[in-house]
Amino acid sequence: MDKKSLKKLLESLDKGELSIDDVLERLRTLPFEDIGYAKLDHHRTMRRGFPEVVFCLGKTEEQTLEIAGKFLKRQGLAVLTKVSPELSSALKRRFKTKVQYVPQARMVFLGKTSERIKGKITVVTAGTSDIPVAEEAAVLCEKFGLKVSRIYDVGVAGVHRVLPSLPEINSSDVVIVVAGMEGALPSVIAGLTDKPVIAVPTSIGYGASFQGVTALLGMLCSCSPGIAIVNIDNGFGAGVFALSIIRLADSKK
Repeated sequence: MDKKSLKKLLESLDKGELSIDDVLERLRTLPFEDIGYAKLDHHRTMRRGFPEVVFCLGKTEEQTLEIAGKFLKRQGLAVLTKVSPELSSALKRRFKTKVQYVPQARMVFLGKTSERIKGKITVVTAGTSDIPVAEEAAVLCEKFGLKVSRIYDVGVAGVHRVLPSLPEINSSDVVIVVAGMEGALPSVIAGLTDKPVIAVPTSIGYGASFQGVTALLGMLCSCSPGIAIVNIDNGFGAGVFALSIIRLADSKK
């Protein structure tokens, strides 16, 4: 439940369209719903502006289906990340046309977002292999109304490839840069623009990349100011951070 939904609920009570018992039933699962193996945070949208995401790795198919159904029923929206093709098929069987599966981002959206945020981001990747993580951020931001530009495969092995895209980068409110290997691209981008840069290390790389640890440490040691770093392969976290920045800036206008 978000602020808009709560306001509508209270207005219905005031108009006599709902009884006190009706409203109490709707609010019964705030701040969370305990289903035994999980405690679902239906209150998070009101506190943070974004619903709790369903991270699918490690959950059974039935657990995922039940959790997604609970969020859809109470909030009108469920966002699932790290979704396998097999799990997406199970979701489609259970929820039919309410499922939007984005294979490249490995994400599923059930229902619709109730908020549209105005702004623009640019998502940049060092390599083509980084695109699935980048798409987590890009697709999430598009779902909440942002215009998203994509500039892919412009890593430091051929850094001249990014230069023609600088006007596009500089026209954005926030830039998300996704890179594996040695993770150098966010430093380059941050040295060329005055926009906030969100760096996302990926687990892409050869042995000494240590499944993204090298990229993460490289980004943390960047000499370019204005960079925030999220965890390895956390495109979703980068997208939420970008939305938070733009929403806050828009509220100050």
